[in-house]
Amino acid sequence: MTRYSPTEFARQIGTGLLSFPVTHFKEDDLSFDENAYRANLDWLLGHPAAGLFAAGGTGEFFSLTPAEVSRVVRAAVEETGGRTPVIAPAGYGTAMAKEFCQAAQAAGADGILLLPPYLTEASSDGVAAHVEQVCKSTDLGVIVYNRANQILDEVALERLAERCPNLVGFKDGVGDLELMTRIHARLGDRFTYVGGLPTAETFALPYLTLGVTTYSSAIFNFLPKFALDFYAAVRANDQAKVYAELNKFVLPYIALRNRKRGYAVSIVKAGMRAIGRSAGPVRTPLTDLTEAEFAELTRLVQLAQEG
Repeated sequence: MTRYSPTEFARQIGTGLLSFPVTHFKEDDLSFDENAYRANLDWLLGHPAAGLFAAGGTGEFFSLTPAEVSRVVRAAVEETGGRTPVIAPAGYGTAMAKEFCQAAQAAGADGILLLPPYLTEASSDGVAAHVEQVCKSTDLGVIVYNRANQILDEVALERLAERCPNLVGFKDGVGDLELMTRIHARLGDRFTYVGGLPTAETFALPYLTLGVTTYSSAIFNFLPKFALDFYAAVRANDQAKVYAELNKFVLPYIALRNRKRGYAVSIVKAGMRAIGRSAGPVRTPLTDLTEAEFAELTRLVQLAQEG
């Protein structure tokens, strides 16, 4: 059973940086390596995080079977032992998303990240109906991920907020500042706002003024101290430090990430390998970094570790 009501869950995830761990795969057959995953979570939890997304986008939700998602979520719940909230994924069509929510609740997860539906395009009304049905299928607090084919504006969100008390979080993966301004102006503190753009550190400072007090950091996977120090600088509005760290590591990292589609996940697993904590390869259709690109990343990671 979750330790948090939806309101408590929303309050908690807004208190600090959010962890977005990769899912570990074995080198030989790409099966889920639960022992390595658990050991890595234990290491990550040595650094304070306000919440942990299990099997999320960086955790390759899209390449996991429903049974594997349940295993990952249950392992995360058991390994964290209440040290931080565990946020489970739900996605694909409405019926499957409901099943993911039920499995997450049974596993003891503390909240849901509702990822966009698979492939199909839909009207705004259809997307809103999807979100409402998923929210009503669970007692857990739900964060809706505004991204790809799941885009909600301030009018739809206000209506959903009235109908779904457990819709407590809004994660932005679009980067439309005008839309974010309209949403925050209309809904205020009704939601906890989470930054969800790839390499969220890039947008953290400007988004802070729009009520986005936290974000999910993929960099936290392999540079937790760097990620936490960067987050502290953002919250302190220390622009000099933020831009210094952007120039030193984040922007060169993004340039490498942008070499190929799908590298937003692949580069994180490469970062794990660079610090000697390999999480195995990515599953297709993603591809791993080349050895030359990995060498570039390793040099960047070493520079960031030097402080």
